[in-house]
Amino acid sequence: MKTIAALILTLLILPAIGAQEKTEAPAMPDSSDLDKEQRWRDQIVDSLMDGDAVDLDANGLTFLGLETEADEDTGRGAVIVHGIGVHPNWQQIVYPLRTGLPQQGWSTLSIQMPVLPNEATDADYGPLMDEVAPRLDAAIAYLHEQGAERVAIVAHSLGATMANAYLATHPQAVAAFVAVGLSSGGEHAGRDNAELIGRVQVPTLDLFGQNDLDAVVSGAAARAEAASANASYSQVQAPDANHFFDGKDEALVEIVADWLNEAVPASD
Repeated sequence: MKTIAALILTLLILPAIGAQEKTEAPAMPDSSDLDKEQRWRDQIVDSLMDGDAVDLDANGLTFLGLETEADEDTGRGAVIVHGIGVHPNWQQIVYPLRTGLPQQGWSTLSIQMPVLPNEATDADYGPLMDEVAPRLDAAIAYLHEQGAERVAIVAHSLGATMANAYLATHPQAVAAFVAVGLSSGGEHAGRDNAELIGRVQVPTLDLFGQNDLDAVVSGAAARAEAASANASYSQVQAPDANHFFDGKDEALVEIVADWLNEAVPASD
């Protein structure tokens, strides 16, 4: 009887163990997937139609930037920062901004940010946040070297979290900040965006869609309250837009350009 009971118990336990093994998420690397960055680079450079590919250096690490010069030189440049796991020529948000803002007097530099495998979540990006500042530093310095007297950061989603954390500790790094789809529903990549945005001192546009992610929309009031000490903070909800502004590229560029042109006027 003991043998039969033990067998039954074993049969009950084994499926549970198997189920546990199947649901365990794979371990994520604690630094950017450089092979993936190289694959993105090869694909982008081979098919690039707008702008020029440039090599940027972040403490000895070479990463990709896409430079698009302004139609008219106004002494201004914008670093474009993509969202989770993609690249600096991504068709949603990034491409419309990097090619649209130059028509409004802003040279752009869209940069490759640290990336993880496709299955990674926002939370998995916490260990990569230390890689953000050197890349943003390099991008800002490059635009200054190209003649941009004043530089802004325009960032989307996880990229907005990265830029938000950067500006909270680099208060004089840029002249303005546009955060598109900034999440504040708790911790994002190990960072609390509502708390961080309260420490950003430069003119800031907190832009999100009416149909954006819940963590973005529901956290809007908390972000506005946290940023209340910044007299140059603005929050705009774009009608009918989702997290990626699908079908709203023109509206996205218009809102961002109009705000930037007011916050950072062209040089005389």
